[in-house]
Amino acid sequence: MLRDDSLLREALCTPNTETGSVVVQCLTALHYVSAEPQVRTRAAPIEESRPGSENPPMSRVGPGSNGRIAVKEPTTRLRGSGRDPLACSGRLRVWAALHLLIALLLGASVLAQDHGHDHATLPVPPPDQDPGVTTLDGRKRAQTERLAASTVFHGFRFEDRLPGSGIGFRHQIVDDAGYDYKPVHYDHGNGIAVADVDGDGRLDLYFTTQLGRNELWRNLGGGRFEDVTGPAGVALEERVSVAASFADIDNDGDADLYVTTVKMGNVLFSNDGNGRFSDVSEQAGLGHVGHSSAAVFFDYDRDGLIDLFLTNVGVYTGDERGRGGYFVGYADAFKGHLVPERTERSILFENLGGGRFEDVSEKVGLVDESWSGDAAFADLTGDAFPDLYVLNMQGDDHYYEGRGGTGFVDRTAELFPRTPWGAMGIEFLDFDNDGRLDLYLTDMHSDMVENVVPGREGEKSSVEGARQAYTDIDNNVLGNAFFHNLGEGRFVEVSDAIGAENYWPWGISVDDLNADGYEDVFVAASMNYPYRYSVNPLLLNDRGEQFHRSEMVLGIEPRRAGRTHTEWFTLDCSAADRERPLCEGQQGDVKVMGTLGTRSAVIFDLDDDGDLDIVTNEFNSEPQVLVSNLSEMKAVRFLKVRPVGRASNRDGLGALVTVSVAGRRLTKQHDGKSGYLSQSRLPLYFGLGDAGAVDSVHVRWPSGREQTVSAPIEIDGLLEIVEPDSEG
Repeated sequence: MLRDDSLLREALCTPNTETGSVVVQCLTALHYVSAEPQVRTRAAPIEESRPGSENPPMSRVGPGSNGRIAVKEPTTRLRGSGRDPLACSGRLRVWAALHLLIALLLGASVLAQDHGHDHATLPVPPPDQDPGVTTLDGRKRAQTERLAASTVFHGFRFEDRLPGSGIGFRHQIVDDAGYDYKPVHYDHGNGIAVADVDGDGRLDLYFTTQLGRNELWRNLGGGRFEDVTGPAGVALEERVSVAASFADIDNDGDADLYVTTVKMGNVLFSNDGNGRFSDVSEQAGLGHVGHSSAAVFFDYDRDGLIDLFLTNVGVYTGDERGRGGYFVGYADAFKGHLVPERTERSILFENLGGGRFEDVSEKVGLVDESWSGDAAFADLTGDAFPDLYVLNMQGDDHYYEGRGGTGFVDRTAELFPRTPWGAMGIEFLDFDNDGRLDLYLTDMHSDMVENVVPGREGEKSSVEGARQAYTDIDNNVLGNAFFHNLGEGRFVEVSDAIGAENYWPWGISVDDLNADGYEDVFVAASMNYPYRYSVNPLLLNDRGEQFHRSEMVLGIEPRRAGRTHTEWFTLDCSAADRERPLCEGQQGDVKVMGTLGTRSAVIFDLDDDGDLDIVTNEFNSEPQVLVSNLSEMKAVRFLKVRPVGRASNRDGLGALVTVSVAGRRLTKQHDGKSGYLSQSRLPLYFGLGDAGAVDSVHVRWPSGREQTVSAPIEIDGLLEIVEPDSEG
């Protein structure tokens, strides 16, 4: 078996002479839906890589090859990478690396026993043998060439300034995602949300985690933050959290907070206006206990009070408790959607006023039994009542059309007859500035049916592999979907045509990162331990025609100091863990390494310099604070808009804002959707390109009222628009 290969063990298990411990890189190549070993490969076509793919296809490394990664240029010629990315000191490391990469490419698996359940095992390659790492230079060359041939502005960079930010948060996982790894929904990670919690005009950060405490970091200005978790009272240290959503539930002007958990009771925090929170879950009726995920605030009936749609995944844990008190996941968690009694409905809670909410799901016909991790709303019919799109991470999504604030009707078959099979992230955005909201969906679970080398990441998953794994896929898109809104209830799926496909995506954060007037996308992507390294794609929007991958050019990748791996957990191979396969032949502490990866992100102007920055919530690691230097590279023209409702909800959630500038109309929906498992309380940001003035700002309020603010309008700052008492 692969784990017993002495050459591989010598190459990958090297004693640390400084600490006396052993560092082990390991991989458990699991398929979510089956414990059986499976070999699934993608054919390596000769034709040119499709538009939007940042890397040309890669040839396989196998018998007869020279051991180099060969990439194919657009001319279809093959060329060597220029160096052997698998090279390391000594013939043993060369052989081990080739052995490993061949196995990865072929999706090989070897069964092993661990804590009573079967799973496939392969060693996680160290950075110099990890194909996700060794191909980074190739990615950069390809992206540089493509961006140079495009019209999109890319003359700026991001820098991870975590060390200077003061932020000391570190995400911590439950053992089901590490020490006792199994394919269970804990690996979906946690959200990050942003709001001005204390009314000082600066946007603060709230991180959620599985073990340990959630943390609230107050923005001090200038890119510096301080930990105010204790005084704020929002740690929830005894609970396994999932998502976080900020919203003003009582129209008093401050940011309240809702946090979801795994079977430990969700929590609604009321803000006193000074950043001090009190738990009002019980009196509000929002302390639901279940396998909750994202929480989406919106005003479904337009009564001026924001309601809550709570997504629940499904029953993926039992009653057994693990370290830190978490509920241990089922070994067959990803078959749960096939077991009817494991269904857990999502819930629509209506805001009754006075701090009270009521479950009205059945009353309004919104009974969704999907294994759902997230959802989003938009008015796709133009009647001013929000419609709701609910993701299903293990089956068909559902689109519910709002009917006058009294009910919902499932119209998925008419509008979205083919949805992703394993949808994870969602956002409505106007991709091409035509005034209509398009829909971008990421699909994680379709990517879990096969091992894919980096050069193939821009393709949909294979039908054959997906059919073996998931059986019923005839009406599904096996990857991301981008539904371009043609108007009058018509959508066309264009993800491949515009370059919206990627690998292992969680959620998306959308905003105008280069301030050119078009919406760009940051994709939180990766699988971490026990898989290879994977990058976070950054998609620059080229005039509403094409997305261009740019993470390698703009400083998103490689990560700060070239970091790709981190310590995942430690085994005591002389005592408690000596029977584990990874301890075979080892003594003392063995450090098991895993790859770094992001789960959620938020885009906002954290240092108030006029450009947009990115903060991430990683999985089992510290966050990234990616600060943009756009404002240093050019004069940034922008307008921030904060809608303040009166007849509508105070946050203005659901308002449609259109900025007319230099003959263009830039349209955004104010939905608070800031990323995977997250809802934030942020102003809308409009990049104005080179325009020096704005002609007008039009708002269609959730109440149905229309309002236009005409020039002169001061740009490069915040415009607060208060809803009028009547049309104006």
